[in-house]
Amino acid sequence: MRQIVLDTETTGIEPREGHRIIEIGCVEVVNRRLTGNHFHVYINPQREIEQEAIEVHGITNEFLADKPLFADVAQDFVDFIRGGQLVIHNAPFDVGFMDHEFAMHGPTAGTVTREICTVLDTLVLARDMHPGQKNNLDALCKRYGIDNSHRELHGALLDAEILADVYLMMTGGQTDLNLAGNNQSAGSGAEIIRRIERGANKLKVIQATADELTQHEERLNLVEKQGGQCLWRNL
Repeated sequence: MRQIVLDTETTGIEPREGHRIIEIGCVEVVNRRLTGNHFHVYINPQREIEQEAIEVHGITNEFLADKPLFADVAQDFVDFIRGGQLVIHNAPFDVGFMDHEFAMHGPTAGTVTREICTVLDTLVLARDMHPGQKNNLDALCKRYGIDNSHRELHGALLDAEILADVYLMMTGGQTDLNLAGNNQSAGSGAEIIRRIERGANKLKVIQATADELTQHEERLNLVEKQGGQCLWRNL
């Protein structure tokens, strides 16, 4: 199964009021393994970003002034997600913006997200698994022991990577990044993904003391004395 964990940043919260996508971040997961293949692009929205949104993601109008328009990256984006399953936290928000953008531009006019790929909403999944609890991304990171301490601001690529970790933990445990995967980025403004350090998830190794080793040997001697076989000594 090919899944694309996706997040967007926008100029505001309502596309019907003319708000636009300004960043798209996707990471690819195939058969529950992160492949290293990703799509990341910043987009010039051709409108002002609301100050409340800037305080969330830190992306300014000045930064986006020389970035491509959505129409310039739309086809590459559709090609990247086509046929996969999108994994999104609070999917109606992102899908609503995506459908709004698709409808506005010639290369993707008539495209509807759910007609080119399926969508899995991890917020719905989390609420089913943890009813009555906080289920935003920060709360899920804390619940599953995922380090997101360097996430001071929202960012589409970083949030997609964190969500991939959360989703894999929620659905059966984390898997490793496939280092043999394709690390080429699609789209403009792409960056190399830096995997999150998972120190909190590493098992602590405790060595046996000299006294414990002596007791272990005494126990093995007793087993052999009573006619048993010590498989440990055959290793």
